[in-house]
Order: sequence, then structure tokens, then C-alpha cells
Amino acid sequence: MENRQIVSTLNDLIQTCKDGEEGFRDCADDASNPQLKTLFSDRAQSCASAMRELQDLVRSYGGKPETGSSLSGALHRRWVDIKAAVFGKDDETVLVECERGEDIAVRSYREALEQDLPPAVRTVIERQYQGARQNHDQIKRMRDQAHSTSGT
Repeated sequence: MENRQIVSTLNDLIQTCKDGEEGFRDCADDASNPQLKTLFSDRAQSCASAMRELQDLVRSYGGKPETGSSLSGALHRRWVDIKAAVFGKDDETVLVECERGEDIAVRSYREALEQDLPPAVRTVIERQYQGARQNHDQIKRMRDQAHSTSGT
């Protein structure tokens, strides 16, 4: 795989991480449960750390790393804001939207891993993919628990 393609794949994941960081920060702001606020804030920091690691890899391959989020991520966050303004926010709703964002992150990492990547890059992406899957699964369990508690 050419350096240009490696950089492109990594930059796509950088945008995914930035989307995750901003999405988790929004979730932390919207959650009422202090434990959820802490969890989401921690996840936002983890996304920022993953993004920095990917940016370093991009530089090592001679590329210019992305620094911003994707258009689709920004649109999703605005859609969540509009829905919340109309329907209100509760922790279950926040968890549903958070899970939706994690679905996208897991898919982005899975697609990156389908590429013919150098072993060192694949190792980093695989580790971050496992983290995204763990985030998704934890958020899903919490969403399921909130749903069963709310009785809806």
C-alpha cells in the first residue's frame, strides 16, 4: 500500500476519533446521571488520545494529519440537538444516540482493517478498533438497562 493511501485511511480514522470526542462531550453535557457524565468525559479523552496517536502515524508516513471532525459527524450532532429541542433529552435518549455514534466508529475501523496496511499501522488500528467495540458494547448494555428501567 502506498503512503498516500495509508495517510488517507489514517486521516479517515482521525475524523472518526474527532467525531467520537465531540459526540462524547455532547453526551456528557446532555446526561443527567453523574456517572454517565464521567463515563462520557473519559471516553471523549480516550478518543482525543487515539486521534493524537493516529496523527503521529500520519506524520511518520509523510502526511498532513486531519484535525477536524467529519461533515457527517457534525450533521449527526446537529440532528441530535434538533431532536432534543423537540422531544427533550433523558439519559436513555442520550445513550441511544451515543450508541449510534459508536456504530459508525466500529464500522469505520472495520473498513480500515480491510485495507492492506503495514503491520505497525494495523496493530494500532486493531487496538483502537477493539476499544471502539468495547465502548459500543458498554454503551449498548447501559442503553438496554436504561430502557428496561424506564419500562418503555
